[in-house]
This record gives sequence, structure tokens and C-alpha cells, in this order.
Amino acid sequence: MDILQSIILGFVEGLTEFLPISSTGHLIVVSDWLGLAQTDSNKAFEVIIQLAAILAVIASYKERFSPKYVGLWTKVALSFVPVGLVGLLFHDQIKALFSVQIVAVMFIVGGIIFLLTEKFIGEKPPQVDDINEVSYTQSLIIGIAQVFALIPGTSRAGSTIIGALLVGLSRKASAEFSFLLALPVMAAASGLDLISHYQDFANTSFLPLIVGFVVAFITAYLVIKLFIRFLANFTFVAFGWYRIVFGVLLLVLY
Repeated sequence: MDILQSIILGFVEGLTEFLPISSTGHLIVVSDWLGLAQTDSNKAFEVIIQLAAILAVIASYKERFSPKYVGLWTKVALSFVPVGLVGLLFHDQIKALFSVQIVAVMFIVGGIIFLLTEKFIGEKPPQVDDINEVSYTQSLIIGIAQVFALIPGTSRAGSTIIGALLVGLSRKASAEFSFLLALPVMAAASGLDLISHYQDFANTSFLPLIVGFVVAFITAYLVIKLFIRFLANFTFVAFGWYRIVFGVLLLVLY
């Protein structure tokens, strides 16, 4: 992997990780377009840029890391349990699902679900606009919705946001809860991958790793800030249509 490729992949990871459009799906496709095979060293690179995205959440919500928010983090932990259990029990089967065709189909399915969800909630006033007010029941349901994100192309952010919208969270609160829920999920996934691929770092040039990490961190940090501003005035409809169009293009091209 050269520097330009690391910049592109770092940018793609930072741009798509917290938007409901599947970062994994985009990384698979962009890597293919760049001619990068899914080698162990390239998988190790993806672990590093995902860690950068985790740090972007921590930097964006650093004020939430205090004893004052123990209740909120307890709910985040509860939301993590379903995907943690399913991911641990069916890790190998989930890895076997990775293909461009499955990603494409799930892009389309997820896009349709977003459009239907927006039509369902319409202009109804949300029950919760502050993530500190999310109930334990709502947290658990959001966590169950997140399990669908284990299917490549579904989008972790997308599945959690849809689950949150359907249980009464506002668009802004749905996105913010999804950001925080990304921490344990991505930390666990990256931790497992790090253990699996730690030996591959010895055969990897560190300059592309560093460049990709920095680009992913800066991009993810900016996306988190801009996404919240976007949701103050717009819905998720645009993301629904984007997913459908992108999924159809993948089916045509592959």
C-alpha cells in the first residue's frame, strides 16, 4: 500500500464510519477499485484506521467521560450486549458473508428501510431528544437492532439509528447514541482483529499506517460535527436514496 492509497482509505473510513452508509462496504469496494487485495497486512491497516475513528468519538464527546454520566454508559453497555454475544458466537460465519454482492443487496435493503422509517415517523415529535434520557428498554431494543449490522453492507450506524428512531429518539439523539455505541463495538471488533493480525504489522510499512490513521481521525472528527448540524435541518431520506443507488451500481458493476 502506498501513501496515496492510505490517504484514500483513511478518508473513506473517516467519512463513512458514522454515517448510515456502511464503512465496511465502502472499504471493500474502494479497496477493490484501488487494486488492493484483502491481504493480512491490508486488514491490519483497516484495524488501525478504525481505531482512529474510535478516538474521534472520544475527542468529540470527551465531556461525557465522567462519573456524572455513569447511567448513560450503563445503557450504552446494555446496547452492546446483543451484538457482542452474536458476534462472538458466530464470528466465523459472519466473516464468510463478506462479498460485494451481499454488500450491494444490503445497501439497497437498508436504503428502503430508511425511506420507510422516515415515512413512518414523519413529523411526529420525538419522545427523547437528549441521550441521557434514553431508557434501558430503548437501549436494549437499539442493541438488538444493531445485530443486523453484522451482515456486511447493513451499516452499524444505520441499524442503530433506525432502531433508535423507531423507539422514539429524535434524529439528533439517534445519531449521538450511535456514536457512543460505536465505542464498545468498534473497540471489541478492532481488539479481536488486532490480536489476529498483530504479527502482520511487522511486514507493514509504518508511514502509510500513520498517514491513514491521521486522515481517518481528522475526517471522522469533522463528519461527527457536521452530521449533527445536518440533522438539525434534514432527515435521513437522502441517505436512503444514496444507499439504493450505490447498491444498484454495485450489482451492475459486479
